[in-house]
Amino acid sequence: MKQIERTKIGNKIGRVTIFWNIMLSFLKLLAGIIGKSNAMVADGIHSLSDIISTVAVMIGLHIAQKPEDEDHPYGHEKMEPVIAKILATILFITALGIGYEGIQKIKSGTYQTPGMIALYAAILSIIIKEWMYRYTIKGAKKLDSSALLADAWHHRSDVFSSVGTLIAIAGARLGYQILDPIASLIISLLIIKVSFEIYKQSINQLVDYAGDKNTIEQIRTDISTVNGVMRINNLKTRVHANKIYVDVAIAVDGNLSVIEGHQIARKVHDKIENNKGYKVKHCMVHVDPYQLADKN
Repeated sequence: MKQIERTKIGNKIGRVTIFWNIMLSFLKLLAGIIGKSNAMVADGIHSLSDIISTVAVMIGLHIAQKPEDEDHPYGHEKMEPVIAKILATILFITALGIGYEGIQKIKSGTYQTPGMIALYAAILSIIIKEWMYRYTIKGAKKLDSSALLADAWHHRSDVFSSVGTLIAIAGARLGYQILDPIASLIISLLIIKVSFEIYKQSINQLVDYAGDKNTIEQIRTDISTVNGVMRINNLKTRVHANKIYVDVAIAVDGNLSVIEGHQIARKVHDKIENNKGYKVKHCMVHVDPYQLADKN
């Protein structure tokens, strides 16, 4: 999929989720104030952070589509995992805030009994935010975008938050006000776990981390089937955002001309780069004479 098409789809997803986040944030804050629910007010503020993260994703996708230039000869795709790292950090900070609030409530013992409007708002939030998560995660898988993946989990963190808020509000109305802070602590731990997973994935996309073993073995098999390749002396891969670079050294008959050796290398290059399943950004092929390779 071309980068410009990825950006177009990503921006569409972003616009849809921003609209619903604005609506939800307003409804949650209004319901929290009217229903006297601190948990719902906090949930509304949490939804506001989703708007910031989605805007960041759209910016990241826009920058990533830029072609190679003199200062960035390998392109700008790595801006996506950079944005994903930022969003993972936002998730982590949000989780700490939720956990801190829960601990403070337990320590102070100050609880309130919220109104029914807060309960209805929590149910509505769960339904809409779960839809937003599924809508965004579908797009993230289609585009293979770490930034959209992080944004999707930001929506799912709101689902967790709203579920906790629903339990807390229902429990408070039944006389078990302490359920509010306990639920918030559990939610914070779940969000922290997700933030670490996203952060780790984005780090792998920024450093020279190897591609997955199955992909490497399939590439090795495909290269071996190219006519004229007598042996693979070396094969390396490195993740580049949502794509990979491939560097391979092949051994060919040392009696071949430079042109003939180059033609074999070109076949290997085209076979790997044209396979859309690998998502290879570039394949570099080095040619060794087979006779000399045997002596090493």
